[in-house]
This record gives sequence, structure tokens and C-alpha cells, in this order.
Amino acid sequence: MHSYSIRAASPDDLDGARAVMLDTVYRDFGTGYVPRWHADIIDPAAAYLAPARHTLLVALDPDEQTVVATAALDSRGPAHPPNPRHIAERYPSGATAQLRRVYVRPEHRRRGLARRLVDELLAFAAADGGYRAVYLHTDPAVPGAEPFWRSLAKAVHDERDDSRGNGVVHFEIPIGR
Repeated sequence: MHSYSIRAASPDDLDGARAVMLDTVYRDFGTGYVPRWHADIIDPAAAYLAPARHTLLVALDPDEQTVVATAALDSRGPAHPPNPRHIAERYPSGATAQLRRVYVRPEHRRRGLARRLVDELLAFAAADGGYRAVYLHTDPAVPGAEPFWRSLAKAVHDERDDSRGNGVVHFEIPIGR
């Protein structure tokens, strides 16, 4: 078992974090970089390091000290569109901690890294004191994503049941679970 270190990202970590994120959207999602969805990947400092209620975590390989996983949290609720209106209304910006960019390089998966990162994000949200809910959505086409999130969270809406949805599954994790 590797002894990964997890920490809040510093400016020195951003190139490695950006590489993990971009590799994931190209390899796992097959979409590549889409500006309206992924602007935070290009400027993670503005998205996650500057705002007080946001954070970006990185996991470092113990041998190479390179970024092998990321996880972020921000106070922006899901927007409508593209998300269903009732989801945007249920999880308003400011009161919602949204988990984003929980990505692990394939060769480092199945080692508990994503769960450790999510636990750290949940502790960050609870310590903030101003969040009423923790929200995320996932693409169930990504191998392992849906079962992972179902093990931690409650599904609140499955867009695969919608005639015009994007096919994502929306989840909520209780604060202080």
C-alpha cells in the first residue's frame, strides 16, 4: 500500500493537478476540454485557491512526489441549464458545497485515494459552517464512478430517466456523515 500524502494544493501543484484533470476529461470522459464545463481546469488558482470557501486537494505519489489525484470543492451550486431546474433550485450557490474534479490517475486507482480525498473535502465543508448540502454529479459511463458515488452518497436524480437529460446522476452527501 502506497503512503500517499494529501494536501491543499499550492501554486506549485497546479501544473500537475491540471495535467491529471485534462488527462481525465480526454481519456475517461472522451469530451476533451470544453470551456463552458472545464474553465476551472485551466485556471484552478482562481477557481479553488483564491476563494476562501473553495479548496483543491492533491494526492502525491510517495516515491515521485508527483500529483496523481485531485479533488475540489466550491460554493457554486449546479446551474440550470444544463442541469434540471429542480436540481439547481434544491442546491443553490452559497449554501451548497459542490464536489468537483475527484480524479485519480488509472494506475493509482483502487487504493482508497478517492475516498480519502472525499473525506477531506467533507471535513472542509463541515468546518466552513455555512453549507447546508454537499452536492455532486457524475457521468455513469466512466468505469467505477457510479458505484463509488453510490457507496458514499444518495442519488437524488438520474438523468438517464429524462428524455432530454445529459445522462448524469446527481448525488447528495450528508454533511457530517
